[in-house]
Amino acid sequence: MEKGGIKILIAILVILVIAAGAVLAYKITQDKQEAEPVANENGVLTAEVEEKTVQIFKGNDRPFAVMIDNHEDAWPQAGLQNAYMVYEIIVEGGETRLMALFKGADLEKIGPVRSARHYFIDYAMENDAIYVHFGQSPQAQSDIKKYSVDDINGISEDGTTFWRVKDKAAPHNAVTSTENLLKSAQSKKYRTTSDETSVLNYVTDEVNLEDGQGAVTVTIPHSDLQTVEYYYDEENKVYERYARNEEQVDWDTETPVTVKNIIITFCNNYTLTDSENKGRQGLKNIGTFDGYYITNGKAIPIKCIKEARDEKTVYQDLDGNVISVNDGNTFVHICPTDSDVKIEAPEPAEETTGNTTSNNT
Repeated sequence: MEKGGIKILIAILVILVIAAGAVLAYKITQDKQEAEPVANENGVLTAEVEEKTVQIFKGNDRPFAVMIDNHEDAWPQAGLQNAYMVYEIIVEGGETRLMALFKGADLEKIGPVRSARHYFIDYAMENDAIYVHFGQSPQAQSDIKKYSVDDINGISEDGTTFWRVKDKAAPHNAVTSTENLLKSAQSKKYRTTSDETSVLNYVTDEVNLEDGQGAVTVTIPHSDLQTVEYYYDEENKVYERYARNEEQVDWDTETPVTVKNIIITFCNNYTLTDSENKGRQGLKNIGTFDGYYITNGKAIPIKCIKEARDEKTVYQDLDGNVISVNDGNTFVHICPTDSDVKIEAPEPAEETTGNTTSNNT
């Protein structure tokens, strides 16, 4: 090779080495910058690491647990879609009532708000929530005092925390807002922040229950009057909620109420014997109970363990492991042990039977 050609080849090699070195130096610099400590809001140096965080239960705002009317005349309700958890439990007359939990939400209307029942207090306490209601049963009044529950009762408020709307008839028309509830809580000097962990073990990685049974339709009869159905939307990976064959929608937006996680707990209710004879209910909810966890079109049997009224319910799989729950809203249905719950898989292409699980089988 002529001397001129060798010089050109050497020059090219030198350029390539310099370029490779520059790229390597840039990468090292970038990695160093990403790993360099940064000062947080308190001035403490921490490594800046990007990681996933649970969105449904974040921040240190103390939750509000709001009693929501579930009578047909109260439909549609406002705020259910924005609750991180909703409990549905039987009350008198075969009706159910809902308790919706809000954390860090900003809602102009929640309701209709109805009166307290004493066993709902258990689930407000396990969520470290301020209990919100409009009136109360004698048992609830006694237990609120007994357990020193921070509560906001519309009956005793000054007329600004709650208001009545004209498009529904009383008693199904009392509503409130998160702003009003926060003002009321502050005026009562309630603690409005919480360091309590969530009742559910939320995870950021998608939970698909690979070993679970198919669950594209879920039917939950709370009583002869109230049956709830969920239909799986595979595209959006949520369940659409129906009650008494009617699609549940938001009061103002009319958008369907959808649910990411469904939990069913089987434990019996009973009729109280009190002087009012209104058929109010009690709930045998302390102990270990069978149930289901349902998400993403699948269901698994679980154990629901509550050792005391003010302790968190623990949800375990049948091997004794605490279940992982998808980062999304959850409806918890507490229904009788003889409730004929049906969990149905997709219809096979050439078969039409053998795809239903019933609590009674």
